[in-house]
Amino acid sequence: MTIVNVTTRSHSEMVDITREVSALIPKGMQDGLCCIYSMHTTAGITINENADPDVCSDIVKFMEKSVPWDEAMFRHYEGNSAAHIKSSLMGFSQMIPVSNGKLVLGTWQGIYFCEYDGPRSRKVHITFLEE
Repeated sequence: MTIVNVTTRSHSEMVDITREVSALIPKGMQDGLCCIYSMHTTAGITINENADPDVCSDIVKFMEKSVPWDEAMFRHYEGNSAAHIKSSLMGFSQMIPVSNGKLVLGTWQGIYFCEYDGPRSRKVHITFLEE
């Protein structure tokens, strides 16, 4: 298991961590699985398009509109219920196959850390399971 540190700069944003995860594939590993897990209840992990940055911008805008940051609406005493809800909707982990020593991602796919209560310093656990 390896921990990747992610520093976010905005309240809500998607940070491409594909290169960091790819660089961690163990030498000599041919086939298996990569598990990516966020330890935070106000941040998620997803896979989506990495060719056009407008896709990430659209996702962030959609999540903001769908779950607005309205403290009066929620009861959670920290005032960040919207971030908890968005993270639960996005999900906290992803499993990606590894084949021939590389992550099996589509041509336009990237791995994203999704921040919903930033800016913050975050940690993502990466585990590889060899076949």
